[in-house]
Amino acid sequence: IKGVVRFGKTGKLSPRYIGPFEIFNCVGPVAYILALPHSLYGVHPVFHLSMLKKYHGDGDYIIKWDSVLLYKDLKYKEEPIAIFDHDIRKLRTKKIMSVKVQ
Repeated sequence: IKGVVRFGKTGKLSPRYIGPFEIFNCVGPVAYILALPHSLYGVHPVFHLSMLKKYHGDGDYIIKWDSVLLYKDLKYKEEPIAIFDHDIRKLRTKKIMSVKVQ
């Protein structure tokens, strides 16, 4: 499923899909009802075909829905794993600190 929950900022390496979920019913030529788990009760189960992606056996790039802890308002808390590097850049009169986090 694409675009159900924002997992941080969108970028090159941010995850964009969660799943896989079973197709429960076909509503029209381009709309499907998915069998969503109870933890995603706030999400409407009908999705357009463009929001879905075909499932492939190699699921390294897909986030499993049970590994994401969602609050009732479908938000989550990001926790950094490790800090790799930090740097202070100077922009005119300001100093901006940048941190590489995994």
